[in-house]
Amino acid sequence: MITIIGVRFRCAGKVYYFDPGQLEIQKNEKVIVETARGLEMGTVVLGNKQVEEDAVVQPLKPVLRLATEADREVVRRNREKEKGAFQICKEKIAKHGLEMKLVDVEYTFDNNKILFYFTADGRIDFRELVKDLASVFKTRIELRQIGVRDETKLLGGIGICGRCLCCHSYLSEFAPVSIKMAKEQNLSLNPSKISGVCGRLMCCLKNEQETYEYLNSRLPAVGDLVVHKGDGARGTVQSVNVLRQMVKVMVGGDGEDVEVREYPLYELRYKPKRKKGKEGRENGREEGRDDLEFLEEPERMEEPESHENREPREPRGGRENRGSRENRGSRGGRGGRESREPREPREGREAREPREGREGREAREPREGREGHEAREPREPREGRGHRENRERRRRRERRENPVAQVSGEGSGEQ
Repeated sequence: MITIIGVRFRCAGKVYYFDPGQLEIQKNEKVIVETARGLEMGTVVLGNKQVEEDAVVQPLKPVLRLATEADREVVRRNREKEKGAFQICKEKIAKHGLEMKLVDVEYTFDNNKILFYFTADGRIDFRELVKDLASVFKTRIELRQIGVRDETKLLGGIGICGRCLCCHSYLSEFAPVSIKMAKEQNLSLNPSKISGVCGRLMCCLKNEQETYEYLNSRLPAVGDLVVHKGDGARGTVQSVNVLRQMVKVMVGGDGEDVEVREYPLYELRYKPKRKKGKEGRENGREEGRDDLEFLEEPERMEEPESHENREPREPRGGRENRGSRENRGSRGGRGGRESREPREPREGREAREPREGREGREAREPREGREGHEAREPREPREGRGHRENRERRRRRERRENPVAQVSGEGSGEQ
């Protein structure tokens, strides 16, 4: 176990952990710590706390000291200088004709670096701008390009709800938001109504997403068949009220007058929605399914019969003239063959003779037992027709070209 504290440097910024050492630091106190940018003064949002060593990234940088009144005065002077630096940078941007919007300027605690935050549509070549700023302020200059969400987080503002923006007040990180969340909450898909000050989807859509998913999973879909538990009235769902858990049902039809009635959810019988996958099935069984009744039970599939209990199958239609397998051989079947003798088991068979090459094979005996066929002459060793013709041509050509060698080769073999 190690002792840590949580420090935040900006309003609604990220929380960084430091090692307090022997200091007892309370929440909302100011401390001086060493960061990657140098010395910084931050606000403690988490006092001394014991955590596991694996819960934080090692090594932790130590807290140098508690902030004094002199340190607070340095920070106030830096805030005054940031206003002047902002105006100078805007003039330099206009001088160089760069298409960028300056958002904020920040001095480090020890004045070793000045950070300029800006937004732009694409990449900006600001090398000449950095040189001009460095010649004016005589210190290190850093320009950072940020997005529209980060710009809104830095500047702040009032949302359409009339309250301070969530990202500027308490959100330390941006949560992913999709258009699917607006559809789940049955909101208008008009971009002007579901977009925030930054022009992106509102971050507050994420806050109520889980609640709407749970409530929608309990309600029937529009067009589903439902039955009232009291009077047994049947009808189809016309609309649903997610927050009140009320359902409007069209009762009647088939020549009758259609009447629209509104019922509470717990008075209806229906098939509740089920999410896809294993997780959805488990949630449907455990969470909120005890008070819901199914409209009808799903049909169960019959268990297949075992092979022992099966009845013998009748012969298939259209094969009456073929007969059973036992009689096929006696009828001649394929080409008048007689019924075959049962084969011997493989273990009892004698070992076959190894096959020889095609050229070394002996002529086979003519097959017997086929009716209407005479005994054939033994076949010659298999050779391609082209090979035989080439061999005959080669012999004739040798006889014509060298008749003496032919005569001498027929003798005893001695010259």
